[in-house]
Amino acid sequence: MFALRRLTCAAASSCRAAHTLPELPYAYEALEPIISRDIMHLHHEKHHKTYVTNLNAAEEKLKCAVSKGDVTAQIALQSAIKFNGGGHINHSIFWKNLSPCKSEPSPKLCEAIKDCFGSFDEMKTELQTATIAIQGSGWGWLAYDSKTGCVKVVTCANQDPCEATTGMIPLFGIDVWEHAYYLQYKNVRADYVKAIFDIINWDDVSERYQKAMGCK
Repeated sequence: MFALRRLTCAAASSCRAAHTLPELPYAYEALEPIISRDIMHLHHEKHHKTYVTNLNAAEEKLKCAVSKGDVTAQIALQSAIKFNGGGHINHSIFWKNLSPCKSEPSPKLCEAIKDCFGSFDEMKTELQTATIAIQGSGWGWLAYDSKTGCVKVVTCANQDPCEATTGMIPLFGIDVWEHAYYLQYKNVRADYVKAIFDIINWDDVSERYQKAMGCK
């Protein structure tokens, strides 16, 4: 019976493609001096990689639990899937949100920001203030509310993913886990949050906004 269960679990898991660590679209040192090479290497190769590894392991266990009808095990695995899955989703967006190349928001995104916040500077201030004020670890997001058609600022604790948590589509995120900035900015989170605006990939953010509008 034990061998049969192991075979069933293996067959179930073989249908799922494992998650993989995405490559960065730039070199680890490319975002200096805003984010150092050491931080980027640690953040990507250690932290994000761990989320991917743990997510794959949790999903393998979930497939097995489902095949056995073990509801208790399925429930117990939800927190690991949420945390590691959220970490994988959030960071996969984060890397593309950043770039060493200067860019500007698209005209449509600029117009949306002006309509929803009053001005770009007011959006920037609101996003920075909300993100800096996060207690503990988490993310500050510029997100699209498909119900209202408005761009808004939201925050999420820990690795909670923006869309699954708030119902809003993430456009640009700021990671304020200490591993994202502490080696360089120490405990001055505000300096990091303000500096990151110099390396935003507005082409990517604008493209996400355009796709989000198509989901209405």
